[in-house]
Amino acid sequence: MPDKRKHPRCRLYLLTPTIIAAEGALAPFTEELKRALDAGDVACVQLRLKDVSDDVILRAGERLMPIVQAAGAAFLINDRPDLAARLGADGAHIGQEDMSYEEARTLLGADKILGVTAHNSRHLAMEAAEKGADYVAFGAFFPTTTKEAKTRADIDLLHWWSELFKVPCVAIGGITPENAAPLVAAGADFLAAASSVWNHPNGAAAAVRAFNALFDSIKN
Repeated sequence: MPDKRKHPRCRLYLLTPTIIAAEGALAPFTEELKRALDAGDVACVQLRLKDVSDDVILRAGERLMPIVQAAGAAFLINDRPDLAARLGADGAHIGQEDMSYEEARTLLGADKILGVTAHNSRHLAMEAAEKGADYVAFGAFFPTTTKEAKTRADIDLLHWWSELFKVPCVAIGGITPENAAPLVAAGADFLAAASSVWNHPNGAAAAVRAFNALFDSIKN
């Protein structure tokens, strides 16, 4: 049912960089991740590795998950609910080209977080929410170098969703502390960020602090 309400404070949703799949890159990244998590509120960290073996994903998950969970954040696996279940992760995220919600939920279990990409589609978002998705992800809102964005989303989508639905929404795509204010004001529950955090000129911790300062400054 529609639920017009005072909106909760926006939170940060971190995506891991692809570089961590490279030889020798995981160890230094764990230290950067610790600094980022120590710098301010982070809701979750999604392990996002494309076109790599299961062993690479599992090895990264085994290394990073304890760090994330010790910081009080949820640890999610992109695309692979089966590996999320195997690792004992907090949940998974699936895109429209991965598997059905029903299959993913069966693999993952009823008590885990399962998020679904909705691109810029109201229909896909409502469909995912009706099936039981724990959040829907809209984007891309800005140009991004992290992945080739299939769609561009309009900020009105966040206004519409946040005013009518209880299921949280994640805004994704080229989001930085400098361009994020309209998304927060529009009612995004979470902002997903990757390169703007890991490639921040002053380090990931500075980016986390900047995002949280922004979230604190905007009251919905």
